[in-house]
Amino acid sequence: MNGKVAITGVLIGAVALGATLQYSRAASQTPAPSSKIGVVSIRDVFNGSKKYAQYQAQRTKRRSEAAAKLDDLTKELAKQEGDLKAIVPGTPDYLKQFQTVVELRSKLQAQQELIKQQQMMEDKEWLEGLYQEALKATEAIAKERGLDLVLERTEPKFPMASEEVFSVISTHKVLYCGACVDLTSEVLTRVDASPGIKP
Repeated sequence: MNGKVAITGVLIGAVALGATLQYSRAASQTPAPSSKIGVVSIRDVFNGSKKYAQYQAQRTKRRSEAAAKLDDLTKELAKQEGDLKAIVPGTPDYLKQFQTVVELRSKLQAQQELIKQQQMMEDKEWLEGLYQEALKATEAIAKERGLDLVLERTEPKFPMASEEVFSVISTHKVLYCGACVDLTSEVLTRVDASPGIKP
């Protein structure tokens, strides 16, 4: 009786061990799920965008107009300074002309600072808008293509200026991505077609 129980126990153990080995083999043969990863070069999206090119053209025109206004003020200041030299110092006419020169200098400095701040603000706001459009386009395309993750991948350009080296090293994160899906051209097309941002 004890022999039969022992044999039965051994048989049950062998069956359980066989089932466990078979299950572990099947589990090891099942491929691990792989993530689908995409990459986008934001620099290439910006540089290739028709909207960005139009904005750059308009920006150049606005800067030329601002420079012309500053040039007119500079010429007027130079004329008034010349007139001041022709007047005898200490006279009422000299003081009046001196006041004109001081006011023009202040106006020129204020205009220079104002134009600089306006240009910085315009560029910042427009580039933020373009970047937000690129993010929206990236998200939409990634969902359509069934991607799990999209990384920014802008290749550094060599040689580079010495002051840029550490910045590039600290920001260039995707060093290799052989099986990644490059979405750059699709994102660029959508950004240019989007009504959300205008040059």
